[in-house]
Amino acid sequence: MSLEALYTSHPVKFEIDKFDQYVMNTYGRFPIAIDHGKGCNLWDTNGKQYLDFVAGIATCTLGHAHPSLIKSATQQINKLHHVSNLYYIPEQGELAKWLVENSCGDSVFFCNSGAEANEAAIKLVRKYAHTIMEFLEKPIILTAKESFHGRTLATVTATGQPKYQTHFEPLVPGFAYVPYNDLKAVEDAITNLDEGNSRVAAIMLEPLQGEGGVRPGEGEYFRGIRKICDDNDILLIFDEVQVGVGRTGTLWGYEQLGVEPDIFTSAKGLAGGIPIGAMICKKFCDVFEPGNHASTFGGNPFATAMASAVLNTIEQDNLLENVKSRGQQLRGLLQSLIDKYPKLFSEVRGWGLINGLEIKADHRLTSLDIIKIAMEEGLLIAPAGTKVIRFVPPLIVSEGEISQAVLLLERAIESCLKSKGLDN
Repeated sequence: MSLEALYTSHPVKFEIDKFDQYVMNTYGRFPIAIDHGKGCNLWDTNGKQYLDFVAGIATCTLGHAHPSLIKSATQQINKLHHVSNLYYIPEQGELAKWLVENSCGDSVFFCNSGAEANEAAIKLVRKYAHTIMEFLEKPIILTAKESFHGRTLATVTATGQPKYQTHFEPLVPGFAYVPYNDLKAVEDAITNLDEGNSRVAAIMLEPLQGEGGVRPGEGEYFRGIRKICDDNDILLIFDEVQVGVGRTGTLWGYEQLGVEPDIFTSAKGLAGGIPIGAMICKKFCDVFEPGNHASTFGGNPFATAMASAVLNTIEQDNLLENVKSRGQQLRGLLQSLIDKYPKLFSEVRGWGLINGLEIKADHRLTSLDIIKIAMEEGLLIAPAGTKVIRFVPPLIVSEGEISQAVLLLERAIESCLKSKGLDN
């Protein structure tokens, strides 16, 4: 079906923007156009209201039009929004100080996105391998199958999902893949890849795989990974682009596992929807020097001021407790749906306010089937693969909004089953 046919066949109709033809066709968009938002709610250009449990894909930490973001944005845009990193930027320094004081890291590199943050981590590993591990000419970074690390050429290579790599060969050399939560596979890979001047220099993992189906890491596995890295002089990188900044109920995902990485990355929720990325590392592996890496927009006054506003609000409003409570509530209600629809759903999993509801592999329905009907009911949710529905609402979500979301979801499930002639 063409984009225009998809729009015009949908119950929520509107005129396709006359400029749409000039935008590259890189997104399979849903047939609504969002006009404005407030808190955990969005309104489209026809005035229809939606409860937002996508939050810009785990990005709108404080929801929409939050007073602290409005205040910070207004003050900063009236003062200074951008200069070059040729000069010291007080707002950048303030944010870096907060991140270091509230994490296991010692220094920060700022950029504009999660992919850029992961790219910076990859470059840091390679320089560390070539300078500190002097004998290592061909460093390898191990990543997990079903992972997602970004869409630049290096980060899409790091991503352990071939569907994202198709037609972009030749991929960047220096990566190998192992199953997630499988410690023996890591041990075997390190042994098999250790050959001559080539060996594993780093292991790069998500504490919880987001795009890979909302799959939490296992504590025993990650503790084993940490020991392997310590015993073999291997750097441990955590991709916290989706799970960091309070999303899991702790400030950082690694806190869920009781393991500290040497390097970790952050982006999505860091400035609540304003583009920013950060690569944070421990002092011993901070080998970058002037000229090694840079970003024109990275860490500019506006983006870093907005990030500070988000982090200060998380702290002042005690949002981590809200994330824990609302996450527990959401998983409990989703488990009730599993009990009600035992032929449809297999399990709910997640931490805090990043959760996945899995549809049974042999069921005819897909995540998109339910997501599209939920949209008509006024609920925005996202897929995490063809069989997992992802729930990542703003961290300010209320008890009532959690209950409302599950009620709307249940309506969508009933409607979807009925339309397909299926029972529960």
